[in-house]
Amino acid sequence: MSINQVSFTSREHAESMSGAPGIAVISITDPGSPPARLSPCFGPILRLSFFDALPADEYLPAPFPGLFDHRMARQINEFVEQLQATSEHYQVLVHCEFGISRSAAIALFVEACSEAPLAAREFTAEANQWVIDSLLRVRPDLLIDIPTSVAIVERRHAART
Repeated sequence: MSINQVSFTSREHAESMSGAPGIAVISITDPGSPPARLSPCFGPILRLSFFDALPADEYLPAPFPGLFDHRMARQINEFVEQLQATSEHYQVLVHCEFGISRSAAIALFVEACSEAPLAAREFTAEANQWVIDSLLRVRPDLLIDIPTSVAIVERRHAART
């Protein structure tokens, strides 16, 4: 396996990082926003732009402008497969504006694909379900286990080591 760790964060934190060649990034911004200003020291970067939104209902015409779609799900899957196929070892960092919903969903997907540990996994309880469902249509063989919000409370009250 070439992916050995997965993490997710906010855009602000990702932009403040110095980067390293062994860290691949999936960068998510809102449509109309400028690309994240990421360090040139990062390894491969996949840039995507979509809103943190769910379709109003399943009957909306596709593709809905600004909504995560099948094309983006395929791009993420291909990016992860390429990282897995290399002899290099990568950490995968996923960021979105606030590091809560879109990045959490994609980090869960990368974890499921690579079987690499996902840092702060319990904080993925608010993962965007539309993004997860779209990714699972590309990889129906995967099981993505989303923690409950109880896991966040337990983590915040746990004794620090």
